[in-house]
Amino acid sequence: MATEQGASTPGARHQLGDLVLKRKGELRLSYEKLADRCVDPTSGEKAVKSSWLHRIATRLPVQAPDVGQLRGMAAGLEVPLHTVQDAAAAQFFGMDSVYSRDRKVRATVPGFEDLSPEDQRKVMELVERFQRG
Repeated sequence: MATEQGASTPGARHQLGDLVLKRKGELRLSYEKLADRCVDPTSGEKAVKSSWLHRIATRLPVQAPDVGQLRGMAAGLEVPLHTVQDAAAAQFFGMDSVYSRDRKVRATVPGFEDLSPEDQRKVMELVERFQRG
């Protein structure tokens, strides 16, 4: 079941919306032009509508995107897929991605950003251990 995230939700997170807004500005595109570029490379289909991009960027409620939409957004925003996946996981599910220093290992941790610095350090140590094998 998809979740909706909106501006009125207590503790709302906006990582994906903020990414859309940032890249839209950097690429100097309208929502319509950005939506036209968001084509899922697997299916070849347009992944999102301009109205959905506008809603998420302006922190209005939207349905969580599926994997095809994320692939299309990565293409349209000209960012790696993992960047869009990380932002969506954080915004819609409160899951923060943590990477090893060399970025070869990624762990998804519920509420990592809300952990104490000591607990964040412990999680990072675990990620680094997996990286070393």
